[in-house]
Amino acid sequence: MKTLTFFCLTLGFFLTQTTRLQAQSFSLEAVKSYPFPTELTSSATGSRIAWAFAEQGKRNVYVAEGPDFTPRKLTNYTDDDGQEITSLSISSDGKWVVYVRGGDHGSNWDDELPVNTMSSPVSPKVQIWSVPFAGGEPKAIAEGDAPVISPKSDRIAFIKGGQVWVSPMDASSAAKALFNARGTNSSIEWSPDGAKLAFVCDRKDHAFVGVFTDEKTPISWIAPSFSKDDSPRWSPDGKRLVFVRTSGTGGAPDSILVRRHRPWSIWTADVASGIASPLWQAPKTLAGSVPSTHGGFNLHWAAGDRIVYLSYEDGWPHLYSIASTGGAPLLLTPAPFMAEHITLSHDGKWLVFSGNTGPDKLDIDRRHVVRVPVDKAAMEVVTPGAGLEWMPVVTGDGATIAMISATAQRPPLPTVMAFTKGTPKILAQNLVPASFPQNQLVTPKQVVFKAPDGMTVHGQLFEPVGGSGKKPTLIYVHGGPPRQMLLGWNYSDYYANSYALNQYLASQGFVVLSVNYRLGIGYGYGFHQPADGGALGASEYQDVRAAAVWLSEQPQVDPAKIGIYGGSYGGYLTALALARDSKLFAAGVDIHGVHDWSQQRGAGGEASTGRFEKIPDLETANKIVYQSSPISSISNWTSPVLIIHGDDDRNVRFNQSTDLVRRLDKQGVPMETLVIVDDTHHWMKHTNALKMGNATAEYFKRKLMKLKQ
Repeated sequence: MKTLTFFCLTLGFFLTQTTRLQAQSFSLEAVKSYPFPTELTSSATGSRIAWAFAEQGKRNVYVAEGPDFTPRKLTNYTDDDGQEITSLSISSDGKWVVYVRGGDHGSNWDDELPVNTMSSPVSPKVQIWSVPFAGGEPKAIAEGDAPVISPKSDRIAFIKGGQVWVSPMDASSAAKALFNARGTNSSIEWSPDGAKLAFVCDRKDHAFVGVFTDEKTPISWIAPSFSKDDSPRWSPDGKRLVFVRTSGTGGAPDSILVRRHRPWSIWTADVASGIASPLWQAPKTLAGSVPSTHGGFNLHWAAGDRIVYLSYEDGWPHLYSIASTGGAPLLLTPAPFMAEHITLSHDGKWLVFSGNTGPDKLDIDRRHVVRVPVDKAAMEVVTPGAGLEWMPVVTGDGATIAMISATAQRPPLPTVMAFTKGTPKILAQNLVPASFPQNQLVTPKQVVFKAPDGMTVHGQLFEPVGGSGKKPTLIYVHGGPPRQMLLGWNYSDYYANSYALNQYLASQGFVVLSVNYRLGIGYGYGFHQPADGGALGASEYQDVRAAAVWLSEQPQVDPAKIGIYGGSYGGYLTALALARDSKLFAAGVDIHGVHDWSQQRGAGGEASTGRFEKIPDLETANKIVYQSSPISSISNWTSPVLIIHGDDDRNVRFNQSTDLVRRLDKQGVPMETLVIVDDTHHWMKHTNALKMGNATAEYFKRKLMKLKQ
């Protein structure tokens, strides 16, 4: 009888646990099986669109055409080999698709160099390819990058070794150097008739806008100066250019710690004479500085002879337009939100973009597609609701808006809707594997709390389904730092990977809080560019610590089992948390983080300039840089940590982790490590992303979860 009773109790427990696991548990491989779309683009005529899909590491180009927009696979790359697809475009006549295969175009340096995640004895190449939209075998144009198709759809200009090259569209003859201009050349822009080419020639301390006509005509330099000129754009008639001018390098060494305005202005030029004049100058305020969000200046010459651009001057990254003859700028997007993923319709009459705005108060932590005419402040959110939409483009016929959309559960997929609005049509849903656990994913909740200095901080809370009692908890810290995690799938493949991992961790019984700390985007200039941030004070760390304190006060959280993890800048903040507050954070996973700002490129505490004139506050700045680095507090670090890094990282140097490992080992800190050979910061190989994610989850299970008896 006792045996029967025990059997019944055991069976009941088993059925209860099985039901709970069936309702929630799944593998990381399953939740990472979705196809991720990138590089959405449209042709200048007709209704043709193209995008790239990463299907468990196998990256390919897909196309579709209205009115049905039935997806069609255009390439057939079959390996998870880490070769990304970028610079995707369709020729103006809609007949050709061009793309770059290879490299790591999200890197801080060496983005044009090959990535060899397979450790092949013969390294892959970074190559430009073309393929007929109708289908056929892709043809390798040449090794190179940044291709731009001529408006005549007959040639491709591209960059190779810092010079401009050209090739016939069909690769019928070998590519050749188009011209040679001293310096590093980039930002190619064909004139509307395809007869000329504008470009930027960077000569280190200054940069010119040049115009190339043909091999017999000298390059025309547009209003050369001691400044740095950038972003040339043609007028619709091809007679004028608009470009951005910023300061050249030089001047007396100045304070590192004092924040200052970074000036910029917009100029227009007559192409025939090369004479230019200023059209607009940014306000001389911190917020009026060079914009640092997606697309930078987002400069366009639009219909109605208007110039459109983005500025942060009113405290938000907003769109403006101004007549090419001058006058007062018109604020096109007068509301407290940010505009990003901005494109101009092919007829030049509309700007379409994604913004964290809409009728719901939660929309500040989402993205929706917004449109606005270039000559009127009449913006409209065209995709309101609880979903997320981004990267919009308008088809050449003006009839359709194509975008990428997602929800908290459904992964991102290309989507189309009539420009006159209506019901969106989601494409390629059949490519989401049956194993993908869409119905088992939780909807993250928006949480808002205050940092000690009063800064308002947003986060997304992932809570496990079922179970009772206090649970182990994880804080996820995004990288960047100019990023924003959302109430659903993210538009970045790196952060979609993080979102999938957070969902998996929640399915394993962890409460997960993703923190949008200051220095991130989406909440205005004061949040994005705070005082004493990063290497010059780490003021953002108080937001991360405040998240842990907030969590410790929640009834479902075990305050003794709070872990922290993050990658890149999130790895830095993870290491800082463990170094400063091991009593608060029980364990951590530091993924390719910065640990010593003085050794990382771009840090505030640069060494001496080598000149007689010295930086006035160099010693003070170097001290603050050190104090802002995790290594300065390493004597307090006692919590166990897993350190993960790919050794071809082009964003955070691998020696940042090598150095930390030596220091922690000397101090006797419990430590595990995982080196991923020949992959970059972005886990270009799908199986490496899985290796990183599974290692993270298993580590926290061992450190923060006790086996049930």
